[in-house]
Amino acid sequence: MSTNRQAAASNPWRAPILFAVLAVLFILEGTVRNSMFSGSWNTALAILNMGLISAITALGVNMQWGYAGLFNVGVVGFLALGGVAPVLISLEPVEGAWQAGGARILIALAVGVGTLALATQAWKRLKTGRGLAVLVILVVGFVVYRGLFDPAVDAIEANNPARHGNLGGLGLPVLLSWAVGGIFAAAAAWAVGKVALGLRSDYLAIATLGIGEIIVAVLKNEDWLARGVKNVTSIPRPVPYEIDLQQNPEFVEFATRWGFSAAEASGIWVKLCYMLLFLVVLLTIILLAELALKSPWGRMMRAIRDNETAAEAMGKDVTARHLQVFILGSAVIGIAGAMMITQDGLMAPVSYNPLRYTFLIWVMVIVGGSGNNWGAVLGAILIWFLWIKVEVWGPELIGLLTSPLPDGGLKEHLMDSSAHMRFIAMGLVLLLVLRFAPRGLVPEN
Repeated sequence: MSTNRQAAASNPWRAPILFAVLAVLFILEGTVRNSMFSGSWNTALAILNMGLISAITALGVNMQWGYAGLFNVGVVGFLALGGVAPVLISLEPVEGAWQAGGARILIALAVGVGTLALATQAWKRLKTGRGLAVLVILVVGFVVYRGLFDPAVDAIEANNPARHGNLGGLGLPVLLSWAVGGIFAAAAAWAVGKVALGLRSDYLAIATLGIGEIIVAVLKNEDWLARGVKNVTSIPRPVPYEIDLQQNPEFVEFATRWGFSAAEASGIWVKLCYMLLFLVVLLTIILLAELALKSPWGRMMRAIRDNETAAEAMGKDVTARHLQVFILGSAVIGIAGAMMITQDGLMAPVSYNPLRYTFLIWVMVIVGGSGNNWGAVLGAILIWFLWIKVEVWGPELIGLLTSPLPDGGLKEHLMDSSAHMRFIAMGLVLLLVLRFAPRGLVPEN
């Protein structure tokens, strides 16, 4: 039995066949209109684009877990950090905000970082009384930091609060913000990794879970940064706007020639442009990830993952390598977070749900095949497609199953509960894969 499973896992046609099946599902979604499929290319491309962003996120998690066995439970936080980048980089500066308190914010942040650096050096260099010295440094630094930070925040949030109340951005190209999103997430990963890596694996899980919730909480409450729960809209896009296309006579003529209305064709065109951009980023990351995985560095990472003790005995710095791959994976997640906000055109911190942006990403990696980059991509797009479609298929299935029942409380309750079918479906898919393909649909080679 194990020989058969190994042969199935090493079958070179397995991944192409599964990707072909996935392509057929999207074609059916775009062309067939019935109770199961929408028959709309706008819907099919919208699902695909979010699936591509999810695939990039899954690649980041796969680097951490599949390459090094690092259990990151704070994916939502690194996605949210990436999402801040388009707000701070691509929006136009808010008039009067920097004059009100922007410089003091930067000085306060520099004081905070300097305080931590000074406390660290005092702890390392002092032989006696270092505990008291570190305490004094931290207390004085905190008082100075809050004395600069709080008045600056109040001044910024009082500046045109109905429309803004935040700093705004730098007005730079939005594609640049994708790279900056990766840098933001990488910086947070470095801070978490320096504290938690090198300890037991459960400490990393606890640390990432905590930092993820802290990041989301900060975004919800710090209005000066990204307007908090009031959200930021009108984030610039790297693709045309639908309304501009609909007012272009040449595009209207082009749409009519293909049998589409201008409104429908403009939506399809914009989604195709996004799809091409996302594919470029996805394929670039896969190329780099595959080259790294097949290099001596990749073989070393897998050796550390499989047996840390043996790797340490061979002279490898396990903690440093873990920190390295943790930063790389988090940077990829941050890029995906910036891409998602760019596509939505909206920064809404309340939308960062750990169930959607952590648990579901882990399901994608496990179902696709941890340790295999193409498996992570397959799992991400497949699970996202099912996540969206089960919301439609669930009520249809419950209606079919309850049709023999007489009208009454039980039938009504089951129909009302059909909206939760997507959670049941995800659990069922995960259980089936773990039972019949424990290494995922496309296992690690």
